[in-house]
Amino acid sequence: MNLATPSIAPGARAALRPAPQRALWRPAPRCPRARSSPTPFPPRPLPRPAHASAVESMLATASMDEGEGPSVDLDNEAAPGQTVLRVTGRRDAASLARVAQVLADQGMSIRSAAIGSQGGGDVYHLTTRAGGAVAADAWPPLRDALLRVLLHTTRSSKPSIHGAAVDVDARALKAVASEADAAALESAAREMAAAAEALVGVEREIIAAGDEVSTNDLLAKQSQRYEASALLERRMAAMEAILTSRRELLERALQSSVAVPDFVKPQTVQTTGPAAGNGYEIILQAFNWESCKEAWWKKMAALAPRAAEVGFTSVWLPPPSDAVSPQGYLPRDLYDLNSKYGSEAELRDCIAVAHEVGLKVIADIVINHRCAHYQGDDGKWNKFGGRLAWDRTAICSNNPAYGGKGAWKKTDDYPAAPNLDHTNERVHKGLIEWMNYLRNSIGFDGWRFDYVKGYEGRFVRDYVDATVPQMAFGEYWDTCSYTDGVLNYNQDAHRQRTVDWWCDATGATAAAFDFTLKGILQEAVTRREYWRLIDSRGRPPGVLGIWPSRAITFLENHDTGSTLQHWPFPWEHAAQGYAYLLTHCGTPCVFYDHMYYDVELREHITKLIAIRKRFRINNKSEVKIHKAYGDLYSAIIDKKVAMKIGPGDWSPTSDKVDVGQKEWKLLHSGPNFAVWEAVL
Repeated sequence: MNLATPSIAPGARAALRPAPQRALWRPAPRCPRARSSPTPFPPRPLPRPAHASAVESMLATASMDEGEGPSVDLDNEAAPGQTVLRVTGRRDAASLARVAQVLADQGMSIRSAAIGSQGGGDVYHLTTRAGGAVAADAWPPLRDALLRVLLHTTRSSKPSIHGAAVDVDARALKAVASEADAAALESAAREMAAAAEALVGVEREIIAAGDEVSTNDLLAKQSQRYEASALLERRMAAMEAILTSRRELLERALQSSVAVPDFVKPQTVQTTGPAAGNGYEIILQAFNWESCKEAWWKKMAALAPRAAEVGFTSVWLPPPSDAVSPQGYLPRDLYDLNSKYGSEAELRDCIAVAHEVGLKVIADIVINHRCAHYQGDDGKWNKFGGRLAWDRTAICSNNPAYGGKGAWKKTDDYPAAPNLDHTNERVHKGLIEWMNYLRNSIGFDGWRFDYVKGYEGRFVRDYVDATVPQMAFGEYWDTCSYTDGVLNYNQDAHRQRTVDWWCDATGATAAAFDFTLKGILQEAVTRREYWRLIDSRGRPPGVLGIWPSRAITFLENHDTGSTLQHWPFPWEHAAQGYAYLLTHCGTPCVFYDHMYYDVELREHITKLIAIRKRFRINNKSEVKIHKAYGDLYSAIIDKKVAMKIGPGDWSPTSDKVDVGQKEWKLLHSGPNFAVWEAVL
């Protein structure tokens, strides 16, 4: 197509224009408009074909919303043997391609074109394929086709109620705050297209190979296909997250100016039970998988004063009872508190020191299963000793390896030990008495329930109500959802199971470790996919985003990290992880190894804890997400603190974040993270 300047001189058409051989199609405005100069054509509307009514209706809407909308002007007198087409009021940058396609479909050739000419709009010189000007009777269908593509939009129609739609659109434009917003979207779109092209290329190679391909070659191609498919899944998820982030910008802009009547505001939900404590708790998991190899109770007594000084409010200790395994997770005699971690006397001393410096002490409660002392008459290990001398009726009947005769278990089985029947009155009563002994005699302040997928939350409510702890939370470790080996962007169902099957089931008396957030956060920092840190409704991911007062947030524990490494958080990104946890809502839990095995990381954690306490960030603090891109996440907390993680460049000052502050002051920064305060 020749895009040279057309041979007609500006203004020449007006002199050469006889009325019968030109037509302008543009709807009249909905209401009279004052014009600063006379209209170039007679104001009387031209006759229109009957089939044009639908296009006129579309144009009328465009005229109301966006000025006068697009227009099409055809003229057979301006250039001998050619038809001059002028298109004005283009809707988007793709108009040139759409117009060219319509002209080709209508059997016309573009001899020359001037895009954005001095007279306004785009000017095309056309002929039929046979040569010569386009006959006037062919203008109506051509005009309809052109207007339809110029008015094309992928948006659904919405009513404009008292001008609300216009206001929303205006705010949407203002909500995109920087070039980075546009660049992030452009980059995500480009990467998604490239990933789709790569997948299609591999699939076409497999198809082209046919039946002659060898098994080894086919397996290699299938491996390439899985990798390409996984990459496309990531790119599509990134695009979804970025679009969500942009919608959140608009919603915040609207919320700042629209008053919501009290009767439509969500009502405050009243919850009961200790759960995550007073809302300002900061937990230290005070052990790892190897702690049983030391005199641990003595060591923790020595560390307690410094832990309190740093700002921790609670310490979570390992299982205190006699056990088959040295770590304590296969308990045997629950009342025997002489374990691999130390003697009962040393445990009591450790708890007393913690209380002296103001720390709550949390016991790790393992009551899904219990190892027997002896073999029963059937030769199976199902006869218990000690003060809780139960028999096989205390074991679930679908636990056949141990000859259980109790009730059928509806929850997950733990095959390594006899699973306890919590419907059994002796078991139920015995566990309550033992936990009250830990609470009232030994001095524990709260409970961390182990492997809670193994027994129903309703029993936990009984145990919590009967023992009145200051804190109670559980380990509901469920598998996240994946597609082609890639962690899915949407993990709503995963977090909802934690809420439904644990938090709600306990009557909200117990909080839950936020495994959903852990999975998303470590994927985000490892792969530079920080777009994962906003959910489909603009909230933080995980339980944190839907019930923050019941979310225990963490990066690592004795199972996922330590020497087991079942699902480790990347150590090199741990500082970023704590910059997120310690500035956000929920109740953060810091892992022992992170606090005591890395001096630099300990300094970062210490300073971040100080920031959290200074600004009284709590488990219900307000989090407003500002950016969630491939290499950047940023948020404002309680309109007091700004934070960012990721290698992307950002500051609240450069992003013009306004919470009524005089200035933003940097409080602390480290590898790929920073935290600011709003100086009021």
